[in-house]
Order: sequence, then structure tokens, then C-alpha cells
Amino acid sequence: MSINLDDLDEEVKKKVMNLQNLSTTMEFLTNQKIQLESASREAEVAIEELEKINPDEVVYKSIGGILVKSEKNRLLEEKKSLKTTLEMRLKTIESKVQRTKGQIESLRKSIQSDLQNKAA
Repeated sequence: MSINLDDLDEEVKKKVMNLQNLSTTMEFLTNQKIQLESASREAEVAIEELEKINPDEVVYKSIGGILVKSEKNRLLEEKKSLKTTLEMRLKTIESKVQRTKGQIESLRKSIQSDLQNKAA
């Protein structure tokens, strides 16, 4: 079913435009969530590998495309801190996703109701 926006009253047009904006926001949040999950997995793998090696072994970290010698414990703490930060950001994004889903569903129902009332 195709809807011509020109046939709708201003209130319904605003709701449809708001729904489109929320859908764009949802897509953006979903992409952010995927990126954060990927970065979190990378940090977790790095932590696991660092915990396996001896404290006196040489380790390197990547900075701007070059590898720099680092201390295992220092690098391990950096990765753990990064993982904690990523997990907090992920929780924030997930709550935004849930809130946006609720707004989208509520707006969809409202628009459907408006369109059914107009058709009746």
C-alpha cells in the first residue's frame, strides 16, 4: 500500500516524517552498536592473549600504524580499561536502541490509527 503524503493532513505528515527520522536514527544506532561490539571483542581477544604470555616477554602495541614496545602489565591494564569503556558505551547504545524501537512502534500504531480513521 502506497501513501501519498500530499493527501495527508499536517499532523499525520509530521508523524510520518518523524517516523522516517526515527528509522534513520535506528540505523545509525545499530551501526554504532555493531562497531562497539566488534571493538569489544578485539579488546577481549587482546586481553586473553596478554594474560597467556610471561610478564618478561616483549610486547608491542600499535600506535598510528607503527608498533611500539610496551610493558605487558601496562598494556593489559589499557586493554581492560578500554573494554570497560566499550561495555559502558554499548549499554548506553542498547538503551537508546530500545527507546527508539518503542518510539517507532508507538508512532507506527498512531499513524495506522490515523489512516484507518481517515479511510472510515
